[in-house]
Amino acid sequence: MRAPAFWSGPSALSALLMPLGAVYAAAGKLRRMAVSPKKPPVPVICIGNLVAGGAGKTPVAQAIARHMIAQGVEVHFLSRGYGGKLKGPVRVVPGIHNAADVGDEPLLLAETATCWVAADRVAGAQAAAAGGAQVIVMDDGHQNPSLAKSASIVVVDGETGFGNGRVIPAGPLREPAAEGLARADAVVVLGEDKAGVAGAVPQGMPLLHGHLAPTEESRALDGETVLAFAGIGRPEKFFDTVRALGCKLVEQRGFPDHHPYSYGQAREIIDAAWAQGALPVTTAKDAVRLPPDLRAPVMVVEVEVVWREPALLDEILLKALRHG
Repeated sequence: MRAPAFWSGPSALSALLMPLGAVYAAAGKLRRMAVSPKKPPVPVICIGNLVAGGAGKTPVAQAIARHMIAQGVEVHFLSRGYGGKLKGPVRVVPGIHNAADVGDEPLLLAETATCWVAADRVAGAQAAAAGGAQVIVMDDGHQNPSLAKSASIVVVDGETGFGNGRVIPAGPLREPAAEGLARADAVVVLGEDKAGVAGAVPQGMPLLHGHLAPTEESRALDGETVLAFAGIGRPEKFFDTVRALGCKLVEQRGFPDHHPYSYGQAREIIDAAWAQGALPVTTAKDAVRLPPDLRAPVMVVEVEVVWREPALLDEILLKALRHG
């Protein structure tokens, strides 16, 4: 789905939906109170968010995993596999599984480290530990109470923050921001903090800042004429990245998050780009949802997290590993 425009600020429709938001929030709170989290065999670092999509948790999860892998830690990812039909636990095998099987994010994660998909997070953690994981990085799951976490890191987009501050369907929040932040062990603000997120973070809680930067390979697109398309939480962020690369953007096409590209639609996008003398470009998350035989003509703009406080990240991760 694409986020409604009224989620970004106060509106009459948002106010009308607030009672439903209160019911949604209460149901989530009751669920968390009713479940006793199971302790996993190895430490679990949860990378979550408080809003419905678009915060940047997957690139943060990848960056944190790479950080630990560089220090010799055997990291496995755990995901519920949103959008996939397999309930798991199943180890993701790129080239055998596709986005319809396991979802797009697990395919991306599996390019960095072993990734498991499991609707049952406890069973997924047990499978990962049996498969050799020394630590599990869970992509999403801050609102899921079934698995005890060694650390919960909440990712917040610095530009949009918590939107209008209301709970689904009145706003983008999965739960009241204050409640979600109170259960966190650290917060990551991704991008410039235009929304004043730092002011909402509980006093004394570690606050990390990072931004998404194109990789060296992607910077080679500087000066190219491109048609950009993306089906992510906020496609306009990708289009801004493409412009910042120095590309001449002749057309941009935004689609809902996790959009499944049919063969015909992907072929039409590629042909439209070529007809304008442009390269078709998209995100890594979109690329895994393209038909396999149409991926080669599409350029992928890869991004990575650049940390402002790498020493603080080390401190947070070391504490989580010791706790686990």
